[in-house]
Amino acid sequence: MNNKLLPSPAALRLLLFPDTVRIADDRLTIAGHALASLADSYGTPLYVYDRATLDNAVEAYRSSLRVHYPGPSQIVYAGKAFLCQAMARWTQQHDLWVDCSSEGEMAMAIGGGVPREHILVHGVNKSGADLQAALRRAGTLVVDHLAELQHIAALLESTPLSPLPDLWLRLLPGVAVSTHHAHTQTGQQTSKFGMTPEELLEAARLCRERRLPLRGIHFHQGSNFRDPAPLIPAIELGLDAAREIGFPEAWHFSPGGGWGVAYHEDELPHPSIEHYVREVARALVEGCRARRLALPCLHLEPGRSLVARAGVAVYRVGAVKRRMSKTWLLIDGGMADNPRYALYGARYSCLPASAPQRECREHVSIAGPYCESGDILIEDLPMPKVAEGECLAVSMSGAYQLSMSSNYNGARRPAVLWLEEGRAQLIQRRETLEDLLRRDLLAQEP
Repeated sequence: MNNKLLPSPAALRLLLFPDTVRIADDRLTIAGHALASLADSYGTPLYVYDRATLDNAVEAYRSSLRVHYPGPSQIVYAGKAFLCQAMARWTQQHDLWVDCSSEGEMAMAIGGGVPREHILVHGVNKSGADLQAALRRAGTLVVDHLAELQHIAALLESTPLSPLPDLWLRLLPGVAVSTHHAHTQTGQQTSKFGMTPEELLEAARLCRERRLPLRGIHFHQGSNFRDPAPLIPAIELGLDAAREIGFPEAWHFSPGGGWGVAYHEDELPHPSIEHYVREVARALVEGCRARRLALPCLHLEPGRSLVARAGVAVYRVGAVKRRMSKTWLLIDGGMADNPRYALYGARYSCLPASAPQRECREHVSIAGPYCESGDILIEDLPMPKVAEGECLAVSMSGAYQLSMSSNYNGARRPAVLWLEEGRAQLIQRRETLEDLLRRDLLAQEP
């Protein structure tokens, strides 16, 4: 094993942590709270969200839209990144819309005080219950395919409702953005999402015939991308469709979201939110001018780029296995609370919660306790020598982790804290054994 000292990565890795990260008394802190102390108080795995980082990310979008887009605009928080009632309440403090993909997400949004006019519903194969809930509870419903639109029309014929949500049509642009894995691409011709241009125009015709409130066009091309160039031809295609449809003066256009973040220090620097907004806005303004279209309300749907860096996952090392060719740090969480490595090889970085500026002495791989070889969180990362019982803080843990978590191997979902200066609030308690058993029905004797 090579024990030669490696350069300390702490300064660079700190850029991946929330805005309020500091090293105080040789301990990693967020919003003034020492992560090691929080782990002692609340147990591990533990997730923390920094309010200031969330607020600053919203302002980065808002200020960029003010500068670069002369028409109306709206930020739509992508609930699938992470949604709970506390997060829903936070969205309303910033007057955000919330993107929901199911009846369950709608219930969480409503429980957090999101009003109907701020609920936007997506979904590639919405159930009958999803559609019923959307028609009654959402302000906007994005229609994914013709059969869904026909289902909506049939529901309204049998049970007329008023008011109805605005309907948008989801376009399949046939162009994907560049992401690190095919499973995070959604806009390519073979994607399961959306309608071809021909299908979209047929859906618009059906809306006119049934007098349904068609108000906008939506598309999405992929998640965690860093180059907005592939969005431009998709915007052009969407505007061509809008001209064919003939929207009124007040209409809506959403090129989705998915702007990426740097998960690992090797990915720094990452292009800014302003770069993304500027390119989208310029294409939309120029495209509308060329087609003599009124500027629509531009909707952007950030989830990851709002919440990923605000979240930190804290784990405790239970065992260290140092072998000739590999050092394993075995922690008390992994693919049950964060399946992203197992799903598509996501990369992460981390720091020890105590003495994070120690010199790196070895490369380590970090894995969890679950009965899968894919239960890995980080591979081949330069780290200090870490002992059993120490806590590790994994940055960029705010998005698409808890929302995809499971009870695999009987794992209990972790506690979640909301951090502000001088305040640490428990917003989701750790699951209990009783929670695991609550859904089961005891078999009855014959």
